[in-house]
Amino acid sequence: MLLQSRGTAIWAANLRAWDGRKELVFKRRTPQTYLQAIGRSLYPRGGWSRAIQYLVHRVRRLPDPAHKISRGIAVGVFTCFTPFFGMHFFLAVWLAWLVRGNVMAALMATFFGNPITFPFIAAVSMELGAFMLGRPPIPLQYVVPAFSDAAVELWRNMMAVFTEAPTAWGSLSGFWYEFFLPYLIGGIIPGILTGIAFYFLSNPVLNAYQKARVARLKKKFARKREKVEARRAESRLLDDVDDPHDRAAE
Repeated sequence: MLLQSRGTAIWAANLRAWDGRKELVFKRRTPQTYLQAIGRSLYPRGGWSRAIQYLVHRVRRLPDPAHKISRGIAVGVFTCFTPFFGMHFFLAVWLAWLVRGNVMAALMATFFGNPITFPFIAAVSMELGAFMLGRPPIPLQYVVPAFSDAAVELWRNMMAVFTEAPTAWGSLSGFWYEFFLPYLIGGIIPGILTGIAFYFLSNPVLNAYQKARVARLKKKFARKREKVEARRAESRLLDDVDDPHDRAAE
């Protein structure tokens, strides 16, 4: 009984220690505040230059041909000009599959839309959309609150399906006509032009990098092959030389 109770205590202590280590692995030692989380979204820990270098490195190491990776980059950049916020990843995956591009490249290219570029994208899209629809331009300071209010209203209506709360779609219809439609129409042309520009900029760079990488791998393989051949030749030479003990025995 004493040994059994001691073993149970040791097992419980090990379990508590594992739970503590698991919390340290999957949780932050000091949780982030909301201001810190917002700051990290606006400025990464290593800076935007390091984040861009990491994305470029990941794109260059993708296994697909250069033209497929460039297609993925093009559709990922184009997705950033659409007003489907919160669905850019899904839209980029679908467009990459549609044009036979690289899906991972499309997902990483959606980071072209970030807190630095989105104000310019929204301003250009709204201005061009209002011009194409024959409407007066809407100032940018009204666009962001309109999209945030529409997202909250859409979420409430979706939750109202499972509860007894009433639904209200009137404000969303006004948002669609005043903000969403101009953004959608106005973002098509600059999105296509920017995506095409990224395709023609990235394709030769990726093609040259992949050719240089293949050449480096071939040289590395050739050096290893030469070393293996030299070792084989040396072993054959040693096998051809008679052992002096064998000569003495003869």
